[in-house]
Formats: sequence, C-alpha cells, structure tokens
Amino acid sequence: MKSISLHIEKTFDFIKEGAIEGFKAQIKAANEALENGTGKGNDFLGWLHLPSSISKSEIDELNATAKVLRDNCEVVVVAGIGGSYLGARAVIEALNNSFSWLQEKKEGNPVIVFAGNNISEDYISELTEYLAGKKFGVINISKSGTTTETALAFRLLKKQCEDQRGKEMARKVLVAITDAKKGAARITADKEGYKSFIIPDNVGGRFSVLTPVGLLPIAVAGFDIAQLIKGAADMEKELSKDENNIAYIYAATRNALYQSGKKTEILVNFHPKLHFIAEWWKQLFGESEGKENKGIFPAAVDFTTDLHSMGQWIQEGERSIYETVISIETPNRELHVPSDKENLDGLNFLAGKRIDEVNKMAELGTQLAHVDGGVPNIKISVPQLNEYYIGQLFYFFEKTCGISGYVLGVNPFNQPGVEAYKKNMFALLNKPGYEADSKAIQEKLKK
Repeated sequence: MKSISLHIEKTFDFIKEGAIEGFKAQIKAANEALENGTGKGNDFLGWLHLPSSISKSEIDELNATAKVLRDNCEVVVVAGIGGSYLGARAVIEALNNSFSWLQEKKEGNPVIVFAGNNISEDYISELTEYLAGKKFGVINISKSGTTTETALAFRLLKKQCEDQRGKEMARKVLVAITDAKKGAARITADKEGYKSFIIPDNVGGRFSVLTPVGLLPIAVAGFDIAQLIKGAADMEKELSKDENNIAYIYAATRNALYQSGKKTEILVNFHPKLHFIAEWWKQLFGESEGKENKGIFPAAVDFTTDLHSMGQWIQEGERSIYETVISIETPNRELHVPSDKENLDGLNFLAGKRIDEVNKMAELGTQLAHVDGGVPNIKISVPQLNEYYIGQLFYFFEKTCGISGYVLGVNPFNQPGVEAYKKNMFALLNKPGYEADSKAIQEKLKK
C-alpha cells in the first residue's frame, strides 16, 4: 500500500536556513516524552499505541452492534459534541455520497444525523420533527452524561424514541458510549439495559476517533472500520522508524514558521468531502496548543469555493499565515468535460479533460499565487480518499500534535480554558451550586 506524503519545499523561502533542522533535538525529546510517558498530560496517552492494540474481537463487537442499528433504523442520531462526534462525522462525510442527505435509507445503511453539538432550539425542534414517524435510534456519546448540549439532546431523543417505538425497541436502538463505571450516562445505560461501549480513561475526546466514540457511528454508516484502523496502525509503525519521519518534519516546520511570525495555519482542501476532516483538525490542534497565550491558530478553507470569498485576504492580507494543503491524488469517480458546439462559455479548450485535471491545475495555480504573495505552503498528499488513508491521516495529525505541543511547551492533552464559558452559563441559569458565581456575574452585568 502507498502512504500519505509530506512536501515542505514551499516553506524554505520564509524561514531561516537551518531553522527546521534546529528543532531536531526538541522534536526528539518531545517524542521520547510521549513514548516514555514523562511529559505533561501523560495520563492521556492511550491514543499513542491504540491502533495497533485494537483486537479483531473488538471490531467484531462494534460491527455486530452496528448491524443491529442498521437492521432496525431508518435514521441514527449521533449525539455528542467536540471530540465525541467530529471524528465520526469527518469520516462519514468524507466517504458518503455528497447527496446522501437527500436519500432515505439505502442498501441497509441508515441516514446518519448529528445532535448534541449545539443548543439551538430551532435545530433541535426541526430534528424532532424530521424524526417524527421514523424508525430511529441514538448513539449517545458522553463520558459524564452531563455535558449540557449532549445531555439536553439525549433527554429529548430518549423520550421521543420511547414514545414512537416503545420501551422494548428503544432499549435495542439506544446505545451508550460512556465511562466504564461512573457518570449519569453509565447509570442510565445500566438501568435501562442499553448496549454500551467504554470511552477509555486515558484517551481524551479529540484523540478518540479510533475508540468506539468514532468507530461505532462509522460502522453504522456502512464503512470499513478495520481498514480505518489498519491505516492508522500502519502510520503508527511508520512514525516509529526514524527521526526523519513526516510527523517530525511537519512538527518542526510548523514551529519554525510560528517562530518566524506565522501565527495562523490554514488547512486547505480542494475536495469538499474533506470539510469535516478540517473541523476535526481544528479541534485537535486548537484545543491542544492554544494555552498560556501561545499556539498556532488553526483555520480552514474549502477551495476553490473559498477562493471567491477568502482568497483576496489570503493573497494580500496580513502576512501572518501559512497554508497546509491536503491534496487527494486520485478521485474515486471519473467525469470528463463535454464539448459544446456553440461554446458560449468559452470552455471548449477543456473538452475531453477530466474534471480532476482542472481541479488539480486550480490547486497548483493557487499554490504558486499564494507563495508569490508571501504565504508559505505545506502539502500533504493523500493517494485516495478511503478508510485506509483517512486512518493514516488521523494518526499522522495526532502524533504531530502531541510532539508539536510539547515543543511549544504546553500540555497538549488538557483543556482548562473550555470550562470558563460553562461556569458562566451555569451561573446565569441558576444551576444549584453556582449561587456565588451567579451573584458575581449579576454584579458584573450591572456595570
């Protein structure tokens, strides 16, 4: 099998000579800290050798549960927020037919929809209307069972499923992915008799795509989780070989660019199916590195679409950015430009060419223009968009993130800043136990 590859030549004119090589010792030390478990956040390193440790029996159990949901559901709602849904959605959106949302259940695979990732009354209400009269099930993903967005959605969905399908069927099509022993979701699952899977204690949410958190929804959608895991396991092995592997090089290049004043990394794709892979990547790096007033800001754009909106800023705005382009070498489909007798659109010069050839020239032309405009470019080349290479890509980003975070000097595995908004929200809602905070906030609002 091929492997994803990394190309950094278009960054050399923007960083000091030897800058990347200068990070070699720090990169090596960061990797050793990961492997030896001696760095910050070392109690959350369960993802590091996860791909190679997943057994066939675990995969079989996930596929068996996925079959129960496929056999009994027209729609499956994945309820979760952040790392509890982004990895699964990234794979499903990348591999699904782009217009699957217009289709009803087809070929044994239910429609997959997502909830518990916002508190929009319109969104939740419209979802419950969509589910009315449908045979639906829910995968509830929450370690604690008390995360507001997810818990609120599940409370509504649980009741609707029981009302529509009866308690016995609801027990069959409501699945919990949660803590092994404690928390509201675990108590509910045990009490109601739901099938459940465990979120490992040593794997943080943004690194959890290769646990049941990501694997079960992906399997329900009809995709090959064994191949996803194999791709990640092969990349795990590849990144353990030597000090010149692509994770080391990417981490060193990112930090060299950051040191040179490039504070924002824009993840670019020329393939709309990659949109949610970029969303997953944004959480991975943003939540891992953005601490202690440090960190590269992760942004993302979908080209060529966003060339007609963000393209001007990227070409000529403040030169504090660089781009990392995910390029798909070979598309899964083939379509050629037809000839037109009248040629009113002037496109006959493209007649007979594959659409992908046009797209690739847009990609190359954009890279040349942006580099000329002062934007360094990194390219990650992916042979094909399938489970195996997405698995490679996920693990590559995860390993780079751990290394890069340590080089930056932060704990890449915690997220203390996420709690700030929750504290204010609970105080404003007068949640029991937040009385003092509520009083303090009311005083602030008077000023």
